Amino acid sequence: REFLRAINHFAATLTEMFLSNSSFELQLWNNYFHLAVAFLTQDSLQLENFSPAKRNSILAKYGDMRAAIGAAIRDMWYSLGHRKIEFIPGMVGPILEMTLVPELELRRSTIPIFFDMMLCEFQLSGGFSRFEDELLRKLDSEVEGGRGDEQYKQLFESILLGCCRSHPELAEPGQSFVALVTGLLERLLDYRAVMNDENKTYSMSCTVNLL
Repeated sequence: REFLRAINHFAATLTEMFLSNSSFELQLWNNYFHLAVAFLTQDSLQLENFSPAKRNSILAKYGDMRAAIGAAIRDMWYSLGHRKIEFIPGMVGPILEMTLVPELELRRSTIPIFFDMMLCEFQLSGGFSRFEDELLRKLDSEVEGGRGDEQYKQLFESILLGCCRSHPELAEPGQSFVALVTGLLERLLDYRAVMNDENKTYSMSCTVNLL
């Protein structure tokens, strides 16, 4: 809780003193995002890994601090304005790591950041290949590391499709991108499930599908 208070103090200071054009500090902002994501993803905050009694005790005393810091990260991202492009593709991996945390409201509030990244790069260059390449690369390693699940796949698909369809210029390329990512995610999850199963009957089929 003390770390969360400190991080929130850093955020207020960054917004107040290091956001305007003349005083913007890229490294400070980059440090903030990496610190906040590291805080959110630390083992001691992953409540689903605890017994129900311990989980309820923590929630009663502190609440779910992941939701609080996730909302702060989201707000800080949107406050960057035209500076966002300076954090693409560098922040794609940390944001992905955050959205993969298995907490429903956190996922719902932070997955839309991906669309904002797509839109930001699209408005500058007419495409979002840097964002796309980085997300696909990071997704592979994150799922292999045990993160991601069926709920994430469904949320990613529904949220980003909704965002893309609301923006005429991004509707077609955006839907193709979402289909590509959800298809890859489905195959990665299938492959991971088979490799963790003692019955390896379908491992070759899953490998071929993934390739």
